[in-house]
Amino acid sequence: MSAASIEEPLDCLVIGAGVSGLATALALLGHGREVTVIDAGRIGGGASHGNCGTLTPSHATPLAAPGTIAKAMRWMFTPDAPLYIKPTLDLDMLRWMLGFALRCNERDWEASARAKYTLLSDSRQRIQHWVERFGLQCEFAESGEDYVFRDPRKFESGQFEVPLLRDLGIDVEIVDGPTYEALEPALKPGVAGAIRFSGDARLRPDKYVAELARIVRERGGRIEENVVLQSLQPDADGVTAHTARGRIRARDVVVATGAWSPLLGDAIGQRWLRRAIQPGKGYSMTYTAPDLAPKRPMILHEPSVCVTAWGSGFRLGSTMEFSGFDSSLNERRLAALERGARQFLHVPVGPELCERWFGWRPMSRDDIPLIGRAPGQQRLWMAVGHGMMGVGMSAGTGQMLADMMMGQKPEVDPVPFDPARFA
Repeated sequence: MSAASIEEPLDCLVIGAGVSGLATALALLGHGREVTVIDAGRIGGGASHGNCGTLTPSHATPLAAPGTIAKAMRWMFTPDAPLYIKPTLDLDMLRWMLGFALRCNERDWEASARAKYTLLSDSRQRIQHWVERFGLQCEFAESGEDYVFRDPRKFESGQFEVPLLRDLGIDVEIVDGPTYEALEPALKPGVAGAIRFSGDARLRPDKYVAELARIVRERGGRIEENVVLQSLQPDADGVTAHTARGRIRARDVVVATGAWSPLLGDAIGQRWLRRAIQPGKGYSMTYTAPDLAPKRPMILHEPSVCVTAWGSGFRLGSTMEFSGFDSSLNERRLAALERGARQFLHVPVGPELCERWFGWRPMSRDDIPLIGRAPGQQRLWMAVGHGMMGVGMSAGTGQMLADMMMGQKPEVDPVPFDPARFA
């Protein structure tokens, strides 16, 4: 019998079987809670699947930075630009953009970076602990990561965030071009320099999500796919979820629905989500492993292309496109990934193309996720809005929320992540 047909009340219901929902389920099971997870599609079918799988406290600085709006305006009529905002008259999107623009100043940029770093750092170590404790087979490695530049002016200006990162405690090394080329034979000559972060790591995200699901089930959790949520009805004693396959009553409900969260705002009684989160479309291309691949994950800075190599494959990814829920696979933006890689790498692609992918990241207005009790509710909780950092923040998010639900003090200060800041 499926979970969606059960009338007897459940303990915890998690809505969303992506990386945040599964990590929260695992952390709740660790507290002795009984957990059922439902998803409108399949396990890991959203942005969890196709990102580049880097665990990067070094990426603490937010997209909402001084100069971002001016850059976006210059790129507005360049559809394959690394950051593209499609002109729109959608009021929710325009409100989101206004709120985003107001945060593109140094004070808010630093505040967001400090909040993000606490969660990214905690989650980076917690994921490694989970890999070791549960035997997660996801190609995890303490790899580090590098930003690589070919333009000397971009290399110099790209160092503006280094003082803040060092103040946060991140190990940052500045390397000149010839030295870096000697370290990394996969790169073509002409590197201006690199910024190296030794504390970062990588894993294969689709395998990580599958392993989280396996461990959740092994520890007694239930996962039901293809269960479409229609609405939530909270009351003082719990929450009733109405789904396309029946009604589910639970003591506590966690909403971990990624980029679909604003579409569910009305159904779950949180319409304000429409102005707090917008979908940011990303692309990736996955290949079999080339003969010569970078030793460490890297960001090719000028084209803004992320490169990650695992034993099982090779991925080019990134780009940020604000075009609503446009479901087309933009050939120009996919081609820009390969074109960017060709500028830097001797072997820019693998011998066989395995997958062309796009997914929507849940971009919050301040680039900080929403983790905690839903405004005005006692038994409804949220773990949404992780932007491009869902995998890297997953274990920290799950543990923070599980601790809060148990009435315990989380290791990461939850105040900056309170969903009520947008309500």
